[in-house]
Amino acid sequence: MAATTAVLFALLALPLLGPIFVFIHGRRIRNGSQLQRKQILSSLGLSLNETKIVAFFHPYCNAGGGGERVLWTAIAAIQKSDPNILCAVYTGDTDATKDEIIAKVDSRFSISLKPSHLHFVFLDKRRWVEDAAWPRFTLAGQSFGSIVLVLEALQKLVPDLFIDSMGYAFTYHVVELLARIPVVAYTHYPTISTDMLNRVKERKVWHTNSGSISSSLILSSLKLFYYRLFMYCYSHSLRAASVMMVNSTWTKDHIDSILAQSDILMDFLQLPLTPYLVFNNLLNPRHPKKTSVREGKIVYPPCDTRAMKDFPLEGREKLIVSVAQFRPEKDHPMQVKAFNRFLERYPSYRGKARLVLIGGSRNESDANRVKHLTHLSQELKIDPFVSILPNAPYPTMLNHLSRASIGLNTMVDEHFGINVVEYMAAGAIPVAHKSAGPLKDIVVPFDDKPTGYHAIDEDGFAEAFRAVFEMSEKEDLEMRQRARKVAVQRFGEEQFMDAWEASGWRRFL
Repeated sequence: MAATTAVLFALLALPLLGPIFVFIHGRRIRNGSQLQRKQILSSLGLSLNETKIVAFFHPYCNAGGGGERVLWTAIAAIQKSDPNILCAVYTGDTDATKDEIIAKVDSRFSISLKPSHLHFVFLDKRRWVEDAAWPRFTLAGQSFGSIVLVLEALQKLVPDLFIDSMGYAFTYHVVELLARIPVVAYTHYPTISTDMLNRVKERKVWHTNSGSISSSLILSSLKLFYYRLFMYCYSHSLRAASVMMVNSTWTKDHIDSILAQSDILMDFLQLPLTPYLVFNNLLNPRHPKKTSVREGKIVYPPCDTRAMKDFPLEGREKLIVSVAQFRPEKDHPMQVKAFNRFLERYPSYRGKARLVLIGGSRNESDANRVKHLTHLSQELKIDPFVSILPNAPYPTMLNHLSRASIGLNTMVDEHFGINVVEYMAAGAIPVAHKSAGPLKDIVVPFDDKPTGYHAIDEDGFAEAFRAVFEMSEKEDLEMRQRARKVAVQRFGEEQFMDAWEASGWRRFL
């Protein structure tokens, strides 16, 4: 009897203990941050009373990719417009110093930052969000890891505004509950999408759905339930943001769909948590400025076209260039096979046309993909006409783009496609997969005339190559001119900064 009473008491007390822990831990974090805040502002010579701190959660700030250009362009814009804001960056790049990161930003992006208005909060637990840490249940594992990482971040600094610029949505509720500050998000792509659910439901093999799972009805059913549960939690996490910026129409469509997501089964399974949620809302009220986001606002990422927009448009070689990291979703094998199909159908171009693959090779897995591509071109007997350049220097990439007739992108559902914008700015006619960003935002008509080509399979890409190579000089030049205008006029840094400010993030500071 006593044991039964103890169990019942524990079950009744459980909904109360969680919110109480959040209340106590949150107060401890907020109080402890006051001293840290004072030390940081004093070390930089900034006013303790007038300075607001805006912190960006970007664990890979030193990576040098398109997402980092968004981060540094936003920070540079804030530094230029408001001297009373200190920008802080939560980063796991513990192998670099503040000066080294700033110097890399300057050399890689030509963005100058003010050290006096920039502070780095170095995090030691970034391994929790890395792929290698979660070989199974990667989505759930990395999301849990992001919670561990943001807890470390808040213990080191509680800002006035939290901006997630990498898409770690599961941190939003933690920030809201413990720090009681508004959250602003810039999402490059959804962590999970309805497309992913549909592929599991239809048992399609994909880089996120292995053959061993798609071939089994039981495993597919279990994975579908896992995805539904994750989607449900992800939707609730996104709603904790006050402003949701997205990088493309495709991302907006998916984020809006996820924000409107409802699942009767998951609602039913959540019923036992109702007492906890009610008590938590009473004990841990939201920030007074908090509003629930309802839709994403498109803010196209800034693309630096300055080094490319002056390349000559005439006299281009029969050169097809691809610029993309050697990751599986980029589908480089499709590029090699499409080029082979083109040479099979139009043998007169054999020896005249070339394919060059340029991209970053980050680790052993990427290096193995590069080896596979080399072997594939040898098997198809087109290796004399294919060059693969992993980790090529930036000037090498520019040199190839300045001579290329075609810029190639074969990724399915490329959420945006900065490389496609770079192709167009450099004067290379884009041939991109008929999906997502390249379809809806980038390779779009200008003055009701085409700016490039879309394809979905080897045959389509091969025919697009032929179409570009066989255009008249007048048609060729005019298409390159239209493509360049789209790239420069729609996706520049100035357009990004205007859209960033128009998102309304300052209302929550």
